[in-house]
Order: sequence, then C-alpha cells, then structure tokens
Amino acid sequence: MHEEEAGAVRELIGLLKEFDLDAIRVRIGETEVEVVGREPAPAGAFLMAPAGPGAVPAAAGAGEASAAAPAAAAGANVKRVTAPVVGVFYAAPSPGSDPFVSVGDRVALGQVVCILEAMKMMNEITSDVAGIVTRVLPENGQLVSLGDDLFWIEP
Repeated sequence: MHEEEAGAVRELIGLLKEFDLDAIRVRIGETEVEVVGREPAPAGAFLMAPAGPGAVPAAAGAGEASAAAPAAAAGANVKRVTAPVVGVFYAAPSPGSDPFVSVGDRVALGQVVCILEAMKMMNEITSDVAGIVTRVLPENGQLVSLGDDLFWIEP
C-alpha cells in the first residue's frame, strides 16, 4: 500500500471513530475502499479492501499488539501459520464437518488448514510448513487480523 493510500485509510478510520460509525464505503472511479469496525474484535481492528478481482484485505490498528502476546509463549522450533487477510476463521469446510486439522495432526506443505472469510469470499489457507499441529489459536467463527497466528506447527 502506498503512503498516500495509507493516509486515506487512516482518515477513513478517523471518521469511523469520530462519528461512531459501523462502516464507511468510498468509491472513486474503479477503486472502492470499505472500512468496517467489528465487535468484539480487538480495539482498533478494521477491515480495508480495494474492490475488484484479487483484492486482498489489509488491517490497520492496535489488533497487532494482541496477536504478539500469545506468540511469545511459542517454543523456538514452532513455525507459525499466520492470517494473510483480515477475516472470519473457519476450522472446517462447512458447519458440521470435521476440521481441516486438529492439534496432533501431521500437515504437509501446501495442505489446506482452514478457511478465512473476507469480504464474503472464502479463502483457503494453506500451511507453508510441514509438521505436527501443536496449537490452533483462534476459535471457530472468530475474527482474525492480518498477521495473527492461526496455527503453531513443529517440524
């Protein structure tokens, strides 16, 4: 994201807070930006995404500090699978289905480990490491921020 775009997003977040709004959507030409405040997300966690195919949401705010707290307890060998987008975490492909992975499961490189719903799009998240799942951090249906730890895997 360019500094000019980041500044515009910060202004939108300021308006969201100043007027106690749930969401702001702005469209300029082909570009659309939506900033959504979600509860009970960590303070300052917001969703921002340009419209169009291949759009990837990004996060801004204090939610990053809360993600660092549980990460501090991970062992030296632990590899983390982190959220590449802001979205709702789903452990299984559909309600009532078994989760993609559970603690103790062995995962392969590139294996689907969960789904993150962002902007009504279901994004399959794959493991970038092979090993054994030692921890699943978010609860099913929980909103996660960009960079939040989703899984801890020991090679």
